[in-house]
Amino acid sequence: MSDETPRPVAVVVGGGLAGITAALRLADAGLDVTLLEGRPRLGGLAFSFQRGDLTVDNGQHVYLRCCTGYRWFLDRIDGAHLAPLQDRLDVPVLDVGRAAGPRLGRIRRTGLPVPLHLAGGLAAYPHLSLAEKANVGRAALALGRLDPADPELDRVDFATWLKQHGQSERTVEALWDLVGVATLNATAPNASMALAAKVFKTGLLSEPGAADIGWAAVPLGELHDTLARKALDTAGVRTELRAKVGSLTRTEDGRWSVETAGERLAADTVVLAVPQHETHGLLPAGALDEPDLLLDIDNAPILNVHVIYDRKVLRRPFFAAIGSPVQWVFDRTHSSGLKGPGQYLAVSQSAAQDEIDLPVAELRERYLPELERLLPAARGAGIRDFFVTRERTATFAPAPGVGRLRPGPRTRAAGLHLSGAWTDTGWPATMEGAVRSGFQAADAALRDLGRPQGHPLQEAA
Repeated sequence: MSDETPRPVAVVVGGGLAGITAALRLADAGLDVTLLEGRPRLGGLAFSFQRGDLTVDNGQHVYLRCCTGYRWFLDRIDGAHLAPLQDRLDVPVLDVGRAAGPRLGRIRRTGLPVPLHLAGGLAAYPHLSLAEKANVGRAALALGRLDPADPELDRVDFATWLKQHGQSERTVEALWDLVGVATLNATAPNASMALAAKVFKTGLLSEPGAADIGWAAVPLGELHDTLARKALDTAGVRTELRAKVGSLTRTEDGRWSVETAGERLAADTVVLAVPQHETHGLLPAGALDEPDLLLDIDNAPILNVHVIYDRKVLRRPFFAAIGSPVQWVFDRTHSSGLKGPGQYLAVSQSAAQDEIDLPVAELRERYLPELERLLPAARGAGIRDFFVTRERTATFAPAPGVGRLRPGPRTRAAGLHLSGAWTDTGWPATMEGAVRSGFQAADAALRDLGRPQGHPLQEAA
């Protein structure tokens, strides 16, 4: 007989990036882990689906070089080569709102030290005046002195801070919101200054390459479902799909009982890695001092418009637009597996509260002419397909005051931990925030079990 102590048992509820990360971390630490996911796939809200012969991402997801958590995740599932980063930040920005006609500019960096790495690009950026550029520089220096963890910043909206620091409406449109809407999923008046400071200070002012952009060259499902499942299997995690958890209760021996429609599992530790409202419904009494605060964390939508042309209309892999309802446009032709002539463009529209429920016909009438205005080659091109994907609860809303609503990974119930991009990671609702929340929950669980592990990132978690 073996005299080895039985391995602690962990159950992770939720198979998005947060849950996958937590499960991998717990398994790597030697726990017996089961991952339960109610959907028929892994990946949470960053997934793919089939539409005829196409493999379609539900929305365009990108990450930055400073997203060390998500980069760890890609490495851990052996997928980094499938989601490469730019060598250097380079964002084409097309302004079609000018009376003199469309004009292309670029947000670029050099290899110089911070903050000089952005100085040349800002000086050459044609969408701002000299005075506006000078004010941007002063605001950036002021932003660099902020502490995103300061709770006072969470009470202020980003627009108010920008106005106090001399930023014109044009500057907000052509620079701050261009980046902020895509990363925060909110316009400046609706964004917590603390979260905005986190995005801009980390992305633009931490190191020269921090804001270099990466995105998947394959369908997201290949990364977040196929490769993630392979990594979980290799780590010894038992993964159960279509296994929605109905209840979570404490057993007489102080362990946890997790019940699905098909089975009841006993666990020494549980990580709840599901959205905040679902978490609220599963929490046992007394687990949080004020559980109803979870219901006050609002959601924000993202709309994606998908257009397949009968010819190539865009030469670049992506661009951003100003002076147009269109925000960001990505070429998804090769990653989707589009066959034959043509090009597949995905238009990513964050902070889409005003459009998320519009009929497809109305969105078609709105966006096809805009794309023709932005892309002359689209004029007269045939439309092979036009469809829309809607994520009404894509992210938590990063509104001022949201920081006090976001719980950390620990609860008052021993052995029960919370994970998800909506928890208190210090980050907005990004893939990076989701992965970091998985780290936090797993590490808290391991410490409580007396099995602390070194953190995988070369920085404080």
